[in-house]
Amino acid sequence: MTVSESRIHPETGKVLTRAVREQTVAVGSLVRSVAVPGWYPDDDSDSIHSGADLRALNAAYVELREAYAARVKAVRKKLRLTQEEAGRIIGGGRRAFQKYESGVTPPSDAAVGLIELLDRHPEDVELLRQLRVRSAATGQFAGPVTMNAKGSRNRRRKLAAA
Repeated sequence: MTVSESRIHPETGKVLTRAVREQTVAVGSLVRSVAVPGWYPDDDSDSIHSGADLRALNAAYVELREAYAARVKAVRKKLRLTQEEAGRIIGGGRRAFQKYESGVTPPSDAAVGLIELLDRHPEDVELLRQLRVRSAATGQFAGPVTMNAKGSRNRRRKLAAA
């Protein structure tokens, strides 16, 4: 190994060699594998990358973020939901889908799960709609589950502010 083919990691002291490794990029339900050059140790510990090394990884992330934003919009339209209604029944709030569809903010893991399920089972959107209507009508929602001193689960209920 020549000096130009290896270097020492400044924090771990491990010998790093120039190589290309596959890294996974995921946004929503979309996943892509990207070849990333860099300085890598023999194990899976810390590696070192330059900005140029990370260009392909960053480009893949931007591409997937845009693609998933378009997917969210397509699923919402397939379900015949407005952005506001989708935010209310799937989660995230009133303006969430505007942000998801513009790529400004990716949906939470929970929202991704519901979006993917509803894409496969669009008939279930009515169940979610009914649950949200029922919740709004009663002014109640199920609060967090806590454990009491005996280890039994307690579900706290909170009343929405009127």
